[in-house]
Amino acid sequence: MPTLKLTVLGSGTSMGVPTIGCHCAVCESEDPRDRRMRPSVLLSYAGRNVVIDTTPDFRSQALRERIDRLDAVLYTHGHADHILGLDDIRPYNLKQKSVMPIYGAETTLAILRRTFAYVFSPAPAGSCVPLVDLRAIDGPFELFGLQVTPVHAMHGPEPVLGYRFGRIAYLTDFSCVPHESKPLLGGLDHLILDALRYVPHPMHSTVDQSLALVEELHPRRAWFTHICHDLGHQAANAKLPENVRLAYDGLSFEVEI
Repeated sequence: MPTLKLTVLGSGTSMGVPTIGCHCAVCESEDPRDRRMRPSVLLSYAGRNVVIDTTPDFRSQALRERIDRLDAVLYTHGHADHILGLDDIRPYNLKQKSVMPIYGAETTLAILRRTFAYVFSPAPAGSCVPLVDLRAIDGPFELFGLQVTPVHAMHGPEPVLGYRFGRIAYLTDFSCVPHESKPLLGGLDHLILDALRYVPHPMHSTVDQSLALVEELHPRRAWFTHICHDLGHQAANAKLPENVRLAYDGLSFEVEI
């Protein structure tokens, strides 16, 4: 049976942990699991590598995990902490001598066109810019033999996409999963979902809200991501149900697909 390996590239918030200028217990923790880059995951299957979101930490994440090839990028939404590493796909363009397929909602692709205008403008001779092929998502699609199902959610007032692939789903940066999206999240082995902190936030799910969603959806395992410095890894895990844990940078697991 073919397998898919998922690796957490980053499990932190938009400011990362440690946060600049902060000297709280978590930011100064010696537990490596409390060091959190911006949120992203890597999917590896059938000799292919696919990244969900290129964060400002993408270069460091790719070096840490020795991502020697990259075949596609999926985007959840167009916020800075999820797109600003796009320029760092250039080494893959050069090494693989190919254009990078980029998937996202049309609104996200529009943000990429504005933010990276130099990529889509005529380039001066001799310049090196990312070579991309933007592909708008309008429903489930196949990616190198893997069925990818977009899952619509809300990030405060803004729509975002999560993704299901096989028996894994990834939902970062959401405050609400609409009722019509929940049937897409049944029968999961692993659900990776936003759980910013305990204190309510207008744009993000809290620990308690995410626990309620886990209870409703019944995945075999759940992993919390997009974690701020309010939550220390060891102390927070001690309070969670046995099948729910904080994700951490470098966490990986495999499932059959």
